[in-house]
Amino acid sequence: MSARGRKGTERPAQGAYRGRLALANLFALFLTVASAFAVIHSTYSCRELYAQLQVLESTQWYLQEDYSRLLIEQSTWASHHRVETVARDDLGMSAPALERFRVVAQ
Repeated sequence: MSARGRKGTERPAQGAYRGRLALANLFALFLTVASAFAVIHSTYSCRELYAQLQVLESTQWYLQEDYSRLLIEQSTWASHHRVETVARDDLGMSAPALERFRVVAQ
């Protein structure tokens, strides 16, 4: 009878152990699947952000190119020769004669 008593007491203990082991396995499986989805989401977000970075860098390049062109145009329009030509031809201005110069002393 003592052998039967042992077997009887061991079976519920083994069943409880197997139940806990199955629960631990399910929990580990859940964590693995959740981790896999987190990696997928992280990879997708990284690729999406990299695509946005590429678009922004392309836009920056075009804006920098336009800015360089505008600086060249500004320097062309503001050159001394151009200002003098516009003043003389379009506005009818001329340099004053030397006799009209006055020296002001302090």
